[in-house]
This record gives sequence, structure tokens and C-alpha cells, in this order.
Amino acid sequence: MAGSRSTFGKRQKERARQEKQAEKAQKKAQRKAQAQVPVAPERKDLVVTYNEEGQPEGFDFHDF
Repeated sequence: MAGSRSTFGKRQKERARQEKQAEKAQKKAQRKAQAQVPVAPERKDLVVTYNEEGQPEGFDFHDF
């Protein structure tokens, strides 16, 4: 039965290939799910500042 050994080896190799492929597909699905979750930027409340005359000053680039 020399032929059965090579068949058994081929089956093992194919099973290992399928398992590896399934693991890769699972990892890909996890990465895709993580990429779909939007990361909300940190919200920063704007503070209105007033000049000496009591008039509100405009916002600067760094205020946003």
C-alpha cells in the first residue's frame, strides 16, 4: 500500500492549506470590521473670548 501514504500526505497538506486560508479570511474580516468603525475625533468645545470693549473676538485656526 505505497499509494495510500502519498494520498494521506496530500490530504493532510490540503487540510492545512484550507485551515490557513480560513484563518486568513477570518483575520481579513476582523480588519475590515475594525476599519468600518469610525473613530470620532476628540470634541473640543469652543470658548468665546471678548476684547476690552466687550466685543467677541474671532476664532483662530487652533480653536478648531
